[in-house]
Amino acid sequence: MDRPSLETAATLWYICSTFIAEEEEQKMVRGYRGELDLNNAQKTLCRKHAGAARWAYNYGLRRKQACYKAGQPTPSAIDLHREINALKHSEIPWAYEVSKCAFQEALRDLDQAFKHFFRKCRLKKEGTWKGTCGYPRYKSQKKAIGGARFTGSIRVSPDAIQLPRLGLLRLKEHGYFPLNSKISSATISEHAGRWYVSICVHEEAKDSQPATGDVIGVDLGIKRLATLSDGRTFENPKALRKKITALKRASRRHSRKAKGSRNRQKAKLRLSRMHARIANVRNNALHQATAQIVARTKPDQERPRVIVLEDLNIAGMLKNRRLARAIADVGMYEFKRQILYKAEQAGVQVLLASRWEPSSKTCSYCGWVNEALTLSDRVFVCLECGNVQDRDANAANNLAALAQ
Repeated sequence: MDRPSLETAATLWYICSTFIAEEEEQKMVRGYRGELDLNNAQKTLCRKHAGAARWAYNYGLRRKQACYKAGQPTPSAIDLHREINALKHSEIPWAYEVSKCAFQEALRDLDQAFKHFFRKCRLKKEGTWKGTCGYPRYKSQKKAIGGARFTGSIRVSPDAIQLPRLGLLRLKEHGYFPLNSKISSATISEHAGRWYVSICVHEEAKDSQPATGDVIGVDLGIKRLATLSDGRTFENPKALRKKITALKRASRRHSRKAKGSRNRQKAKLRLSRMHARIANVRNNALHQATAQIVARTKPDQERPRVIVLEDLNIAGMLKNRRLARAIADVGMYEFKRQILYKAEQAGVQVLLASRWEPSSKTCSYCGWVNEALTLSDRVFVCLECGNVQDRDANAANNLAALAQ
Protein backbone atom coordinates (compact mmCIF):
# COMPACT_ATOMS: atom_id res chain seq x y z
CA MET A 1 0.00 0.00 0.00
CA ASP A 2 1.37 3.40 -1.02
CA ARG A 3 2.04 5.98 1.64
CA PRO A 4 -0.25 9.05 1.49
CA SER A 5 1.14 12.30 0.18
CA LEU A 6 1.79 15.29 2.38
CA GLU A 7 -1.32 17.06 1.07
CA THR A 8 -3.50 14.03 1.86
CA ALA A 9 -1.99 13.65 5.34
CA ALA A 10 -2.51 17.35 6.05
CA THR A 11 -6.13 17.09 4.91
CA LEU A 12 -6.75 14.05 7.13
CA TRP A 13 -5.14 15.81 10.09
CA TYR A 14 -7.33 18.89 9.56
CA ILE A 15 -10.49 16.79 9.36
CA CYS A 16 -9.62 14.83 12.53
CA SER A 17 -8.67 17.96 14.48
CA THR A 18 -11.87 19.72 13.39
CA PHE A 19 -13.95 16.70 14.46
CA ILE A 20 -12.23 16.58 17.85
CA ALA A 21 -12.71 20.34 18.37
CA GLU A 22 -16.41 20.11 17.51
CA GLU A 23 -16.80 17.16 19.88
CA GLU A 24 -15.11 19.12 22.68
CA GLU A 25 -17.40 22.11 22.06
CA GLN A 26 -20.43 19.87 22.53
CA LYS A 27 -19.21 18.94 26.01
CA MET A 28 -19.35 21.07 29.12
CA VAL A 29 -17.35 20.85 32.34
CA ARG A 30 -19.48 20.88 35.47
CA GLY A 31 -18.65 20.50 39.15
CA TYR A 32 -20.55 18.52 41.78
CA ARG A 33 -19.96 18.80 45.52
CA GLY A 34 -21.24 16.46 48.19
CA GLU A 35 -20.59 15.69 51.84
CA LEU A 36 -18.80 12.50 52.84
CA ASP A 37 -19.86 10.13 55.61
CA LEU A 38 -16.50 8.93 56.97
CA ASN A 39 -15.43 6.82 59.89
CA ASN A 40 -12.43 7.67 62.09
CA ALA A 41 -9.94 5.65 60.04
CA GLN A 42 -11.05 7.34 56.81
CA LYS A 43 -10.85 10.79 58.41
CA THR A 44 -7.29 10.07 59.52
CA LEU A 45 -6.33 8.99 56.01
CA CYS A 46 -7.94 12.11 54.51
CA ARG A 47 -5.95 14.25 56.94
CA LYS A 48 -2.76 12.50 55.85
CA HIS A 49 -3.48 13.30 52.20
CA ALA A 50 -4.28 16.92 53.00
CA GLY A 51 -1.06 17.20 55.01
CA ALA A 52 0.96 15.62 52.20
CA ALA A 53 -0.46 18.09 49.67
CA ARG A 54 0.35 21.00 51.97
CA TRP A 55 3.90 19.70 52.58
CA ALA A 56 4.52 19.26 48.84
CA TYR A 57 3.28 22.81 48.13
CA ASN A 58 5.56 24.30 50.78
CA TYR A 59 8.50 22.16 49.65
CA GLY A 60 8.10 23.28 46.06
CA LEU A 61 7.84 26.92 47.13
CA ARG A 62 11.09 26.67 49.12
CA ARG A 63 12.91 25.01 46.23
CA LYS A 64 11.73 27.59 43.71
CA GLN A 65 12.81 30.46 45.97
CA ALA A 66 16.21 28.89 46.62
CA CYS A 67 16.88 28.34 42.90
CA TYR A 68 15.81 31.89 42.09
CA LYS A 69 18.18 33.36 44.69
CA ALA A 70 21.04 31.16 43.45
CA GLY A 71 20.46 32.19 39.83
CA GLN A 72 19.56 28.66 38.75
CA PRO A 73 16.66 27.57 36.50
CA THR A 74 13.42 27.26 38.41
CA PRO A 75 12.30 23.61 38.70
CA SER A 76 8.93 22.66 37.30
CA ALA A 77 6.27 20.50 38.91
CA ILE A 78 7.68 17.39 37.21
CA ASP A 79 11.21 18.09 38.46
CA LEU A 80 9.99 18.69 42.00
CA HIS A 81 7.96 15.49 42.00
CA ARG A 82 11.06 13.53 41.00
CA GLU A 83 12.92 15.07 43.93
CA ILE A 84 10.14 14.08 46.30
CA ASN A 85 10.20 10.51 44.97
CA ALA A 86 13.94 10.37 45.72
CA LEU A 87 13.31 11.56 49.28
CA LYS A 88 10.74 8.85 50.02
CA HIS A 89 13.41 6.23 50.75
CA SER A 90 15.28 8.26 53.33
CA GLU A 91 13.72 11.47 54.65
CA ILE A 92 9.95 11.10 54.16
CA PRO A 93 9.00 7.41 54.50
CA TRP A 94 5.48 8.48 55.45
CA ALA A 95 4.91 9.45 51.80
CA TYR A 96 4.26 5.79 50.96
CA GLU A 97 1.04 5.95 53.01
CA VAL A 98 -0.65 8.46 50.68
CA SER A 99 -1.39 8.60 46.98
CA LYS A 100 1.06 10.18 44.55
CA CYS A 101 -1.77 12.42 43.33
CA ALA A 102 -1.55 14.49 46.52
CA PHE A 103 2.03 15.51 45.65
CA GLN A 104 1.52 15.88 41.91
CA GLU A 105 -1.59 18.07 42.05
CA ALA A 106 -0.18 20.29 44.81
CA LEU A 107 2.94 20.99 42.74
CA ARG A 108 0.80 21.71 39.69
CA ASP A 109 -1.21 24.17 41.78
CA LEU A 110 2.05 25.85 42.75
CA ASP A 111 3.02 26.24 39.08
CA GLN A 112 -0.38 27.76 38.35
CA ALA A 113 0.00 30.14 41.31
CA PHE A 114 3.31 31.45 39.95
CA LYS A 115 1.84 31.66 36.46
CA HIS A 116 -1.00 33.88 37.70
CA PHE A 117 1.44 35.93 39.79
CA PHE A 118 3.63 36.77 36.80
CA ARG A 119 0.57 37.46 34.68
CA LYS A 120 -0.71 39.99 37.21
CA CYS A 121 2.74 41.56 37.46
CA ARG A 122 2.75 42.05 33.70
CA LEU A 123 -0.74 43.54 33.75
CA LYS A 124 0.20 45.86 36.60
CA LYS A 125 3.14 47.20 34.61
CA GLU A 126 0.76 47.86 31.74
CA GLY A 127 -1.60 49.67 34.12
CA THR A 128 -4.56 47.30 33.66
CA TRP A 129 -4.36 45.64 37.09
CA LYS A 130 -4.97 47.61 40.28
CA GLY A 131 -4.98 44.91 42.95
CA THR A 132 -2.14 42.95 44.51
CA CYS A 133 -0.20 40.47 42.42
CA GLY A 134 -0.66 37.63 44.89
CA TYR A 135 2.75 36.07 45.43
CA PRO A 136 2.36 32.40 46.52
CA ARG A 137 2.62 32.00 50.29
CA TYR A 138 3.30 29.10 52.58
CA LYS A 139 0.32 27.06 53.70
CA SER A 140 -0.02 26.87 57.46
CA GLN A 141 -1.66 23.98 59.27
CA LYS A 142 -2.97 26.36 61.92
CA LYS A 143 -5.36 28.08 59.52
CA ALA A 144 -7.06 25.06 57.94
CA ILE A 145 -6.61 21.38 57.27
CA GLY A 146 -6.92 21.94 53.53
CA GLY A 147 -7.55 19.22 50.99
CA ALA A 148 -6.12 17.08 48.21
CA ARG A 149 -7.00 16.42 44.58
CA PHE A 150 -7.04 13.02 42.87
CA THR A 151 -6.89 11.94 39.25
CA GLY A 152 -6.93 8.58 37.54
CA SER A 153 -9.35 5.80 38.46
CA ILE A 154 -12.40 7.47 40.05
CA ARG A 155 -15.66 5.56 40.23
CA VAL A 156 -19.02 6.85 41.42
CA SER A 157 -22.01 4.86 42.64
CA PRO A 158 -25.37 6.20 43.87
CA ASP A 159 -24.27 6.24 47.52
CA ALA A 160 -20.44 6.16 47.42
CA ILE A 161 -17.33 7.27 45.55
CA GLN A 162 -14.07 5.36 45.11
CA LEU A 163 -10.81 7.34 45.12
CA PRO A 164 -7.19 6.21 44.75
CA ARG A 165 -5.67 4.96 48.03
CA LEU A 166 -8.70 6.20 50.01
CA GLY A 167 -10.94 3.42 48.74
CA LEU A 168 -14.72 3.48 48.88
CA LEU A 169 -16.13 6.52 50.72
CA ARG A 170 -19.81 6.83 51.57
CA LEU A 171 -21.84 9.87 50.51
CA LYS A 172 -24.48 11.49 52.72
CA GLU A 173 -26.60 12.51 49.72
CA HIS A 174 -27.57 9.61 47.48
CA GLY A 175 -28.17 9.85 43.74
CA TYR A 176 -26.71 13.34 43.26
CA PHE A 177 -23.48 12.56 41.39
CA PRO A 178 -23.76 11.49 37.71
CA LEU A 179 -22.95 7.84 37.10
CA ASN A 180 -22.16 7.55 33.37
CA SER A 181 -19.93 10.57 32.81
CA LYS A 182 -16.21 11.15 32.47
CA ILE A 183 -14.66 12.37 35.75
CA SER A 184 -11.36 14.15 35.28
CA SER A 185 -10.57 14.87 38.94
CA ALA A 186 -11.92 14.69 42.49
CA THR A 187 -10.99 16.95 45.41
CA ILE A 188 -11.51 16.25 49.10
CA SER A 189 -11.61 19.15 51.54
CA GLU A 190 -12.47 19.81 55.17
CA HIS A 191 -14.68 22.63 56.37
CA ALA A 192 -15.86 23.15 59.94
CA GLY A 193 -15.24 19.55 60.89
CA ARG A 194 -17.01 18.09 57.85
CA TRP A 195 -15.40 16.46 54.82
CA TYR A 196 -16.59 17.14 51.28
CA VAL A 197 -15.70 15.81 47.84
CA SER A 198 -15.93 17.80 44.61
CA ILE A 199 -15.77 16.11 41.21
CA CYS A 200 -15.10 17.65 37.79
CA VAL A 201 -17.40 16.02 35.23
CA HIS A 202 -17.35 16.32 31.43
CA GLU A 203 -20.96 16.16 30.26
CA GLU A 204 -22.73 16.55 26.97
CA ALA A 205 -23.88 20.13 26.46
CA LYS A 206 -27.66 20.21 26.23
CA ASP A 207 -29.15 22.94 24.05
CA SER A 208 -32.06 24.36 26.02
CA GLN A 209 -35.04 25.83 24.19
CA PRO A 210 -35.43 29.62 24.47
CA ALA A 211 -37.97 30.63 27.08
CA THR A 212 -41.13 32.40 25.92
CA GLY A 213 -42.57 33.64 29.21
CA ASP A 214 -43.04 37.18 30.53
CA VAL A 215 -40.33 39.70 31.26
CA ILE A 216 -39.36 39.87 34.95
CA GLY A 217 -37.66 42.75 36.71
CA VAL A 218 -35.80 41.90 39.92
CA ASP A 219 -35.04 44.53 42.55
CA LEU A 220 -32.59 43.50 45.28
CA GLY A 221 -32.81 44.97 48.73
CA ILE A 222 -31.90 44.61 52.39
CA LYS A 223 -35.32 44.32 53.98
CA ARG A 224 -36.40 41.83 51.32
CA LEU A 225 -33.98 39.70 49.39
CA ALA A 226 -35.70 40.27 46.05
CA THR A 227 -38.92 41.85 44.79
CA LEU A 228 -40.21 40.80 41.36
CA SER A 229 -42.33 42.75 38.92
CA ASP A 230 -44.93 39.94 38.84
CA GLY A 231 -45.72 40.48 42.54
CA ARG A 232 -43.56 37.74 44.07
CA THR A 233 -41.22 38.55 46.94
CA PHE A 234 -38.41 36.61 48.60
CA GLU A 235 -37.62 37.36 52.21
CA ASN A 236 -34.09 37.97 53.42
CA PRO A 237 -33.13 35.29 56.00
CA LYS A 238 -30.71 37.74 57.69
CA ALA A 239 -28.48 34.83 58.65
CA LEU A 240 -25.70 36.93 60.19
CA ARG A 241 -27.98 39.39 61.98
CA LYS A 242 -29.87 36.61 63.78
CA LYS A 243 -26.67 34.93 64.96
CA ILE A 244 -24.46 37.96 65.55
CA THR A 245 -24.80 37.85 69.35
CA ALA A 246 -23.99 34.15 69.58
CA LEU A 247 -21.16 34.63 67.07
CA LYS A 248 -19.58 37.38 69.18
CA ARG A 249 -19.85 35.24 72.29
CA ALA A 250 -18.26 32.23 70.58
CA SER A 251 -15.45 34.40 69.20
CA ARG A 252 -14.80 35.88 72.63
CA ARG A 253 -14.62 32.44 74.22
CA HIS A 254 -12.17 31.30 71.57
CA SER A 255 -9.87 34.29 72.05
CA ARG A 256 -9.73 33.75 75.84
CA LYS A 257 -8.54 30.15 75.64
CA ALA A 258 -4.83 29.44 76.05
CA LYS A 259 -3.02 29.14 72.73
CA GLY A 260 -2.11 25.59 71.85
CA SER A 261 -4.54 24.07 74.38
CA ARG A 262 -7.16 21.45 73.67
CA ASN A 263 -9.92 23.80 74.82
CA ARG A 264 -8.85 26.38 72.23
CA GLN A 265 -9.17 23.76 69.49
CA LYS A 266 -12.68 22.90 70.68
CA ALA A 267 -13.65 26.58 70.76
CA LYS A 268 -12.21 27.05 67.28
CA LEU A 269 -14.30 24.17 65.96
CA ARG A 270 -17.48 25.59 67.53
CA LEU A 271 -16.75 29.01 66.03
CA SER A 272 -16.07 27.59 62.56
CA ARG A 273 -19.28 25.55 62.70
CA MET A 274 -21.26 28.68 63.53
CA HIS A 275 -19.71 30.55 60.60
CA ALA A 276 -20.48 27.61 58.32
CA ARG A 277 -24.08 27.51 59.55
CA ILE A 278 -24.57 31.21 58.76
CA ALA A 279 -23.10 30.77 55.27
CA ASN A 280 -25.24 27.69 54.59
CA VAL A 281 -28.46 29.47 55.58
CA ARG A 282 -27.62 32.38 53.27
CA ASN A 283 -26.66 30.14 50.35
CA ASN A 284 -29.79 28.04 50.76
CA ALA A 285 -32.00 31.12 50.54
CA LEU A 286 -30.14 32.40 47.48
CA HIS A 287 -30.36 29.06 45.66
CA GLN A 288 -34.08 28.69 46.37
CA ALA A 289 -34.84 32.23 45.21
CA THR A 290 -32.77 32.05 42.01
CA ALA A 291 -34.11 28.61 41.14
CA GLN A 292 -37.72 29.79 41.44
CA ILE A 293 -37.02 32.90 39.37
CA VAL A 294 -35.29 31.06 36.52
CA ALA A 295 -37.70 28.06 36.72
CA ARG A 296 -35.43 25.80 34.70
CA THR A 297 -37.63 22.71 35.14
CA LYS A 298 -40.84 24.40 33.94
CA PRO A 299 -42.15 24.53 30.34
CA ASP A 300 -40.89 27.17 27.91
CA GLN A 301 -44.00 29.34 28.23
CA GLU A 302 -43.69 29.44 32.04
CA ARG A 303 -40.02 30.44 32.10
CA PRO A 304 -39.27 34.17 31.81
CA ARG A 305 -37.76 35.07 28.47
CA VAL A 306 -35.87 38.05 29.96
CA ILE A 307 -34.71 38.78 33.51
CA VAL A 308 -33.61 42.35 34.23
CA LEU A 309 -31.16 42.97 37.09
CA GLU A 310 -29.40 46.08 38.32
CA ASP A 311 -25.64 46.22 37.81
CA LEU A 312 -24.98 47.33 41.38
CA ASN A 313 -21.63 48.62 42.62
CA ILE A 314 -21.36 46.21 45.55
CA ALA A 315 -17.80 47.28 46.47
CA GLY A 316 -18.87 50.90 46.65
CA MET A 317 -21.98 50.06 48.68
CA LEU A 318 -19.90 48.19 51.25
CA LYS A 319 -18.00 51.40 52.02
CA ASN A 320 -21.08 52.71 53.82
CA ARG A 321 -20.19 51.84 57.40
CA ARG A 322 -23.83 52.01 58.53
CA LEU A 323 -25.12 49.50 55.98
CA ALA A 324 -22.01 47.45 55.15
CA ARG A 325 -22.89 44.52 57.43
CA ALA A 326 -26.50 44.36 56.24
CA ILE A 327 -25.49 44.56 52.58
CA ALA A 328 -22.86 41.83 52.99
CA ASP A 329 -25.42 39.65 54.78
CA VAL A 330 -27.66 39.68 51.68
CA GLY A 331 -25.14 38.24 49.22
CA MET A 332 -26.09 40.41 46.22
CA TYR A 333 -23.12 39.42 44.07
CA GLU A 334 -23.79 35.72 44.69
CA PHE A 335 -27.43 36.28 43.72
CA LYS A 336 -26.33 37.82 40.42
CA ARG A 337 -23.81 35.03 39.75
CA GLN A 338 -26.41 32.31 40.31
CA ILE A 339 -28.95 34.04 38.11
CA LEU A 340 -26.43 34.35 35.26
CA TYR A 341 -25.35 30.72 35.10
CA LYS A 342 -28.79 29.25 35.81
CA ALA A 343 -30.39 31.45 33.16
CA GLU A 344 -27.79 30.37 30.61
CA GLN A 345 -28.65 26.71 31.23
CA ALA A 346 -32.39 27.41 31.02
CA GLY A 347 -32.38 29.47 27.81
CA VAL A 348 -33.30 32.70 29.61
CA GLN A 349 -31.81 36.05 28.63
CA VAL A 350 -30.44 38.31 31.39
CA LEU A 351 -30.15 42.08 30.98
CA LEU A 352 -28.14 44.24 33.36
CA ALA A 353 -29.50 47.73 33.88
CA SER A 354 -27.07 50.58 34.44
CA ARG A 355 -26.23 51.30 38.06
CA TRP A 356 -27.17 54.94 37.41
CA GLU A 357 -30.70 54.04 36.29
CA PRO A 358 -33.15 55.78 38.72
CA SER A 359 -35.43 52.76 39.00
CA SER A 360 -36.45 53.50 42.59
CA LYS A 361 -37.08 57.22 42.04
CA THR A 362 -39.11 56.90 38.84
CA CYS A 363 -42.87 56.37 38.79
CA SER A 364 -43.68 53.15 36.93
CA TYR A 365 -46.98 54.64 35.63
CA CYS A 366 -46.21 58.15 34.36
CA GLY A 367 -42.39 58.37 34.52
CA TRP A 368 -42.17 61.21 37.05
CA VAL A 369 -38.84 61.24 38.94
CA ASN A 370 -38.77 61.95 42.68
CA GLU A 371 -35.30 63.35 43.30
CA ALA A 372 -35.98 63.77 47.03
CA LEU A 373 -36.55 60.04 47.65
CA THR A 374 -34.37 58.64 50.46
CA LEU A 375 -33.60 55.15 51.70
CA SER A 376 -35.99 55.57 54.63
CA ASP A 377 -38.96 56.10 52.27
CA ARG A 378 -40.40 52.61 51.81
CA VAL A 379 -43.51 53.78 49.91
CA PHE A 380 -43.31 55.60 46.59
CA VAL A 381 -45.86 58.40 46.20
CA CYS A 382 -46.14 60.05 42.79
CA LEU A 383 -47.09 63.72 42.92
CA GLU A 384 -48.07 63.76 39.23
CA CYS A 385 -50.51 60.85 38.84
CA GLY A 386 -51.12 60.00 42.51
CA ASN A 387 -49.66 56.49 42.27
CA VAL A 388 -48.95 54.96 45.68
CA GLN A 389 -46.87 51.81 45.53
CA ASP A 390 -44.27 49.87 47.45
CA ARG A 391 -40.82 51.23 46.75
CA ASP A 392 -39.27 47.89 45.75
CA ALA A 393 -42.25 46.85 43.62
CA ASN A 394 -42.10 50.18 41.78
CA ALA A 395 -38.39 49.66 41.07
CA ALA A 396 -39.01 46.11 39.82
CA ASN A 397 -41.68 47.36 37.41
CA ASN A 398 -39.31 50.00 36.05
CA LEU A 399 -36.62 47.38 35.50
CA ALA A 400 -39.05 45.14 33.62
CA ALA A 401 -40.06 48.08 31.43
CA LEU A 402 -36.43 48.53 30.32
CA ALA A 403 -36.59 45.22 28.43
CA GLN A 404 -39.61 46.34 26.41
